[in-house]
Amino acid sequence: MPALWIAHVTVTDAEAYGRYAALAGPAIEKHGGYFIARAGRFVQLEGNERPRNVVAKFPSVEAAEECYHSPEYQEALSHARNASERELLIVETTE
Repeated sequence: MPALWIAHVTVTDAEAYGRYAALAGPAIEKHGGYFIARAGRFVQLEGNERPRNVVAKFPSVEAAEECYHSPEYQEALSHARNASERELLIVETTE
């Protein structure tokens, strides 16, 4: 079953986060993922608001998890750790 990688982000250092974004996209694509929402308009109905919301679709939960733990994504993540506050989860779809 396909899976969604959902991130809610507050960027605290735009320059460093830009380095993360430049590396994260290719890492996600390498693992079969592609963006279906990326920092677009949103309406916060419940919970804590984060101004940047990203959704990527992967072929499976396993593919999304492999991407997260891959050396390419971990290199990207090293730029985001001190440049943002974020939540990230993977959820299987019903498709």
